[in-house]
Amino acid sequence: MKYKDYYAALGVPRDADADAIKKAYRKLARQHHPDVSSAAGAEARFKDAAEAYATLRDPDKRAAYNALGRRRGGEEFSPPPRWQREFGGDTFGASGLGDLDLSDLLDALGRGRGSRARSQSVPLRGRDYETAVQLTLEDAHRGTTVNIDVTHEDGTRTLAVTVPAGVTDGQRLRLRGKGGAGRHGGPAGDIYLHIALAPHALFRTDAHDLLFDLALAPWEAALGAEVEVPTLDGPVLLTVPPGTQSGRKLRLRGRGLATGTGGRADMYATARVDVPASLTPRERALFEELARESRFDPRAIVAKEAAHGQ
Repeated sequence: MKYKDYYAALGVPRDADADAIKKAYRKLARQHHPDVSSAAGAEARFKDAAEAYATLRDPDKRAAYNALGRRRGGEEFSPPPRWQREFGGDTFGASGLGDLDLSDLLDALGRGRGSRARSQSVPLRGRDYETAVQLTLEDAHRGTTVNIDVTHEDGTRTLAVTVPAGVTDGQRLRLRGKGGAGRHGGPAGDIYLHIALAPHALFRTDAHDLLFDLALAPWEAALGAEVEVPTLDGPVLLTVPPGTQSGRKLRLRGRGLATGTGGRADMYATARVDVPASLTPRERALFEELARESRFDPRAIVAKEAAHGQ
């Protein structure tokens, strides 16, 4: 069989922790998924990353893979007998390893060492697959149906998958029994669908909460105002309290994403006080009058806060 460098496929060092491996896979999945990228070789790189992640995220499979040692990618090799005894036990039986590639070899180990037998009389569970899909915020909020192409040992097939309302960025959905076919009466494997949320023109996400920047005129921030703000359900009125500072978060309860349990998260508007780029003569006169009359000194306030902090 040929050696595959799974760490190189994900671009992580061999001592990378589970979080680093997951983060690297998600980045590659978003970059090279066929629904996102039309670049030459993108689909192949996506499949390589998914295969690498399927092994390195499983502690037992990763340990078995590491025990094979370091080799060049594409190098022909056979696991030594000691490796087979330690990690395979009787998993591979008398039929040996000749009809396996590296991913099949590690997949045959199952969730624990020696948990699958290659005996013709023992049921074998089908292979699991990993794929990714990118959703809009609106689809994640309301739920949707997406078509995904799954390439496995029997070819490529298209599945219509119902994505429930309330999924979040980075969430993984398990599609039971939609993976590779089982052998000798064994159950089918699963498909793990990784959710990625597409960037939105207005909103950012924090789990199920929605965040956006709210531009305010100086007089709106100082005097308070009722301003119209966008939500996923259409515009609503938000009360801006008098004396609102830049950076203050104003909460709109129940205007965030669906949580998946029948509720709604919240939306937060971060105030940003803007000033006019140019002034009419009348506006300038009013600002000059305000400058003469006002005793407000923001720099003095900052200096006082700094002195108090010391």
